[in-house]
Amino acid sequence: MADSSSPLSLQPCHWRHHVFPSFSGQDVRRTFLSHLLKEFRRKGIRTFIDNDIRRSQMIGPELVQAIRESRFAVVVLSKRYASSRWCLDELVEIKESSKTVMPVFYKVNPSHVRNLNGEFGTAFEEACQGKPEDVKQRWRDALVYVADIAGESSQNWDSEADMVEKIAMSISNELNSAASGGDSDNLVGISAHMREMDSLLCLESNEVKMVGIWGPAGIGKTTVARALFNQLSKNFQHSIFVENVRGCYIRTGLDRDGFKLRLQEQFLSEVIDHRHMKIHELGLVKERLQDLKVLVVLDDVDKLEQLDDALAKHSQWFGPGSRIIVTTEDKQLLRAHGINLIYEMGFPSRSEALQIFCQSAFGKSSAPDGYVELASEITNLAGYLPLALKVLGSSLRGMNKDEQKSALPRLRTSLSEDIRNVLRVGYDGLHDRDKSLFLHIACLFSGENVEYVKLLLASSGLDVNFGLQVLTNRSLIYMLRCNRTIMMHSLLQHLGREVVCAQSVDEPGKRHFLVDASEIYDVLVDNTGTGAVLGISLDLSKITEWFLNETSFGGMHNLMFLKLYKSSLSKDQTELHLPRGLDYLPRKLRLLHWDAYPTTSLPQSFRPEFLVVLNLRESKLEKLWEGEQPLRSLTHMDLSMSKNLKEIPDLSKAVNMEELCLSHCSCLVMLSPSVKNLNKLVVLEMECCSKLESIPTNINLESLSILNLDKCSRLTTFPDVSSNIGFLSMSETAIEQVPETIMSWPNLAALDMSGCKNLKTFPCLPDSIEWLNFSRTEIEEVPSRVVENLYRLSKLLMNSCMKLRSISSCISRLENIETLDFLGCKNVVNFPVEIFESSRFCHNLVMEMGGIQTPGLPGPFYFRDGYIETIPDCITRHCKLPFLNSSRPVSSNIESNFIWFDQLTKGEEWHGDDDDDE
Repeated sequence: MADSSSPLSLQPCHWRHHVFPSFSGQDVRRTFLSHLLKEFRRKGIRTFIDNDIRRSQMIGPELVQAIRESRFAVVVLSKRYASSRWCLDELVEIKESSKTVMPVFYKVNPSHVRNLNGEFGTAFEEACQGKPEDVKQRWRDALVYVADIAGESSQNWDSEADMVEKIAMSISNELNSAASGGDSDNLVGISAHMREMDSLLCLESNEVKMVGIWGPAGIGKTTVARALFNQLSKNFQHSIFVENVRGCYIRTGLDRDGFKLRLQEQFLSEVIDHRHMKIHELGLVKERLQDLKVLVVLDDVDKLEQLDDALAKHSQWFGPGSRIIVTTEDKQLLRAHGINLIYEMGFPSRSEALQIFCQSAFGKSSAPDGYVELASEITNLAGYLPLALKVLGSSLRGMNKDEQKSALPRLRTSLSEDIRNVLRVGYDGLHDRDKSLFLHIACLFSGENVEYVKLLLASSGLDVNFGLQVLTNRSLIYMLRCNRTIMMHSLLQHLGREVVCAQSVDEPGKRHFLVDASEIYDVLVDNTGTGAVLGISLDLSKITEWFLNETSFGGMHNLMFLKLYKSSLSKDQTELHLPRGLDYLPRKLRLLHWDAYPTTSLPQSFRPEFLVVLNLRESKLEKLWEGEQPLRSLTHMDLSMSKNLKEIPDLSKAVNMEELCLSHCSCLVMLSPSVKNLNKLVVLEMECCSKLESIPTNINLESLSILNLDKCSRLTTFPDVSSNIGFLSMSETAIEQVPETIMSWPNLAALDMSGCKNLKTFPCLPDSIEWLNFSRTEIEEVPSRVVENLYRLSKLLMNSCMKLRSISSCISRLENIETLDFLGCKNVVNFPVEIFESSRFCHNLVMEMGGIQTPGLPGPFYFRDGYIETIPDCITRHCKLPFLNSSRPVSSNIESNFIWFDQLTKGEEWHGDDDDDE
């Protein structure tokens, strides 16, 4: 069949007739045509019958309308067909209306039709007698057009009945495709998918292209592939949609070659319509299809061997212009097969997801009045996964509002069988190690940083690096690019947790992971935990008040991950109590994360030799433990907001420590000298340690890059712990000066000493500095000798330096400066005019002009009644230079009060209004 319509057209088609037959009555009406029409009726194919139309010299408007309202045209080309001017006019109309045509060469040779010779040509000459040349040419063109379309020829059939059956079946199949293609209009978001695939398929190219559609189970890969097939198949000589390759071709006692031979037999028999084909050697696909333009869709491929040597090993197997589309959950499979054109199916937007659900639940694109909130909750429960949206919507169809609400508790806690069966396929296909990694992520680590997860699982034997790649390629997890976070879809998490529950349905203490609050409570209170438990994850902000005993973890000697966290910062949250303390924590713990840890120390018996991460934020700890502990595995320690913590234990053995956070430990007086052994320490956070008086000096931690001592108000000595620091923050400390040794710090990029009231001198700094904050200090001068070498400096913040009087003109020569902030420096009298005159300077300037008496400052330049009356020429040249009129109240968002002069031209004046915000 042929069709000249656009291959990706998604316009709906509403046809009055399925088939318009064009034929010569004297040849076929009582014979072949009568059998064909009977078979059409038997298959429910609506056919236009012209019995009531009186024929004349030209086809009338009734026939023209019938042709245009028919989905297909079946043209029966018999010996006397071309003698009928009526038939020839019909054929011209069929051609010009771009019908999909099936020609049937009934007892005539297709070449005679094409070349207008033989008996067929003689009949055509009869019709042409007395006709104008333009009419004859249109007839010739129409006959050549139809002769070039692949159709059915009676010469190829021993049984006319079989030919009739084949024609009717072909029309029926086309109608089925057309019907499903018409439904594409109702597929939410389908147009965007089709546009993306159209750009990858590049249909105008004569190359053979293999394109992959990749995404998680239930995302809609098959739906998009089916829509593409329905729209494109009519443009190819042969086409096939092989559905569920994963399920259709399961090995049943065959060896590798036998399995591939069976694949090829089924594949080829459908492509070229050769029933019961038998092949005895591989490679026949190439031999039979290399000259044919074919469209092949292989849906849900899960093994490389289904492509290699069997279905589509090489593009050379197919003729020019062929397209092979493969859908899969495994991206690596596509890459391994050399398919580089890959369309990644993404989740629908919230509005699209809601629309998909509403179509399934209510039969329309939006929720009825009173159902909007319920529809939104169920859409969220489905995680925007199209399959889940459709399944949940269908399950609720026909229910009233109360019935749907009563179904919600079950939807929140369990997967429907249909959803589970689809999602389970991906999990079941994994290697045992990857299954274990999947369960770790589903129960513990979804939403965690990838490096953090690798760190915790480094010695687990799970091949974490490779396993994460496998899970990503198979669409079972995905990574957020912005912060390298591992994410797993909520329904897959649910599946993983169901798999874990099935390990021991009635005894949770025998499962690998515990995540349900009520089950965790039972296990801890009843001491029923066993060596099977590897991890516990509990959101403390969602529990009722619990009282546990001192041996709650006694039986869980293999516990590696204990995660008791608070997702809510509400002050009304309940607490977990250990009235008699805690006697035991497992030796194999790798993660100990316990927010608001309720006792004053860790158990005396605890030996943290495997501990990688210790996170006890907001704890009631006064100390961790006595003496030296085996801490070689420890990399991260966070004790922030432990307000009763008085001392840090001996960390001599924590030689792999990378991050130590002690912020808001308000009772901490000193940092243990043992930190000198932390040569891998990168981050040291001690913000708001208000009683901290000193930190160890002359220890030069080689890796320390970030040191935060903000608001350590008793700290008087500049830290001397590392010369490799990149970010140093010491705002609101009692430090009086910065030592000159800082000049030898090659990596220092940012220094914050804002609010240091004892700092009076602008320090000498290394030329690596990019960001400086000396706001609210007692500095009196920004000297030339200090500033001129800071060529990397981009921000200098010195607002509210009330004693500042002089600013070096060298600032105007710093080419990387972006922001200068001198707001509130009311005692600056001499401001360097070069700031305004320099052609380099075209950046953010926040300043106060009221007290400036600089003689060289171009005028007129002054404030009057709260606004600038005239802008100096030298300022208007620099169109991005902003000023702030600080005679008005200043908001915290300084940029919202900038006056931008990018609309002004030289000499132009700006006039404000007293009520305007400048």
